[in-house]
Amino acid sequence: MECYIKDYPRPQFVRKSWENLNGIWDFRFDDENAGENEKWYEGFESDLQIRVPFTYETELSNIRDETRHDNVWYHRTVEVDASRLKDSRYVIHFEGSDYLTRLWVNGRYAGSHRGGYVRFSFDITQLVKDGKNSLTVKVEDSFDTQQPRGKQRWKDLSFGCWYVQTTGIWKTVWAEYVPEISLVNVKMTPDCEADRLNLELDVRAPKDRFNGELMVETTVSFSGQLISRTFTAVVNGHINSCVDLAVQTPEGFAHQVRCWSPARPDLYDILFRITDKGAVLDEVGSYFAMREIRIDGSNILLNGSPLYQRLILDQGYWKDSHLTPPSEEALIEDIDKIHALGYNGLRKHQKTEDERFLYWCDKKGMLVWSEAPAAYDYTDYAVTEFTAQWMEIVKQNYNHPCIITWTPFNESWGISRIKTRKDQQHFTEAIYYLTKSLDKTRPVIVNDGWEHTVSDIITLHDYEASGDILKARYSQGRDRILQSALYHNKDRSAFADGYEYRGQPVIISEFGGIAFDNGESGWGYGDKVDTKEAFVQRFDSITTAIKELSYVCGFCYTQVTDVQQEINGLMDMERNFKVEPEIIREINMRKVGYEKKV
Repeated sequence: MECYIKDYPRPQFVRKSWENLNGIWDFRFDDENAGENEKWYEGFESDLQIRVPFTYETELSNIRDETRHDNVWYHRTVEVDASRLKDSRYVIHFEGSDYLTRLWVNGRYAGSHRGGYVRFSFDITQLVKDGKNSLTVKVEDSFDTQQPRGKQRWKDLSFGCWYVQTTGIWKTVWAEYVPEISLVNVKMTPDCEADRLNLELDVRAPKDRFNGELMVETTVSFSGQLISRTFTAVVNGHINSCVDLAVQTPEGFAHQVRCWSPARPDLYDILFRITDKGAVLDEVGSYFAMREIRIDGSNILLNGSPLYQRLILDQGYWKDSHLTPPSEEALIEDIDKIHALGYNGLRKHQKTEDERFLYWCDKKGMLVWSEAPAAYDYTDYAVTEFTAQWMEIVKQNYNHPCIITWTPFNESWGISRIKTRKDQQHFTEAIYYLTKSLDKTRPVIVNDGWEHTVSDIITLHDYEASGDILKARYSQGRDRILQSALYHNKDRSAFADGYEYRGQPVIISEFGGIAFDNGESGWGYGDKVDTKEAFVQRFDSITTAIKELSYVCGFCYTQVTDVQQEINGLMDMERNFKVEPEIIREINMRKVGYEKKV
């Protein structure tokens, strides 16, 4: 896209002038939590340095200590040009830091943020000076199971499907000069029926400037061809407008609106300028897509046509960097290899991925289910933390067309008594409706796997190893399956008490998990296989069994890669295929059952 800058952390909100603050920082553990009392924010001595954004637990951090340290400190200096602050603000951005992050600038407190998976920023204009400035960061984390932690362990050793914890800064840190009068946020909602893009813009300006003299200039182009240019007066800090796309271009051509899909991931460039009597005060580059995802009875429709989802579970872990992608190229490699395996989408599991990943999914046509990291206890504190952070995740990633489904809960994690307890059921309903209040365009799955309450899609998890048994089980009929506990987890049912099936689409959203016994310790679902032939036979058997079910409109195989002690990936942690991708692709791409029907 025209706005693309390699490694830029927010590809849908791009200003050209920015500074990447990743790299070597001074680092110190604070196991006694003495740093604040001893005023480490004014400076601290340490023989450790860390490579941000990799956490101290990882090889790429240059430390690799997997033991628990609840309090960690970072320090570095940045150069600030004070002459630019006459009409700009100096802002520090954190794309992800787990869990409670505090920032001091030149020894003065700048602010704090709670949450490990959402991005946040600090305007530190009033705290900086010309030349070198000191940035000191303290991050507090813990094994608290009330906080959203996803797949991070809460014990000293990894267990089951929970892995080494992530402590501190784990995504890009960067800085920019933001104009005093500037665009703060943009929400872009495609309306495919009307061939237009609806816009909600937030503008920062002194109150006396909201007088109609400021304008927002919006320019839309497709593949370099200008589609439209519109102007909207800024009369308050929030603007609603729209861009018509089915128009005659300035060159005299009628533009045929292009819709985004995995087969044809067409994207539009869009440029926003805030101007004052022709002078440009702020400029932000972005992009969008025209696409519609909706539920029609038991079908999921993409741009009005039935969509069969061939998904794979993607936990986003790397051997030497854990949750942090080692590079932008590594993100691209994962997407390309998932496509090579014959999948058209992925379920990003228990993680809010780097936004560069979403950019490349938008660009390459990869469907994404966006999932919340789970907490594992149900308390008032857990409800409050989860709700605030999930709302931020939805707002921050709203504009990405690749995201077609929101999945806030998984397998009753953090809501372990949802089957019978009304308070936990009401919590999931509240999150469902809050999500819908922010985004009316996407389906929401509440409690992926079982014990659904108000889900738009009914999803089931079943790690049966035999394709014959799997097919026989689900061939008994959709209604019977969804009203009983016939799948492999006998103590679970499809719905929580008091809820029932209402004709929604059905997807088997976890299955497989075959561990290829390559001589390493670790586990998968069911018995390990020890030959390629045995792996292919089992993979084909269970995948084809699901694909032959005429009422099931998609599946999600577990999983893309091995993750630490879990060795059930189609690739190992170095991203080497265990079986030739052409073999897996042929099985995935055979059209039977629902796909053949549509």
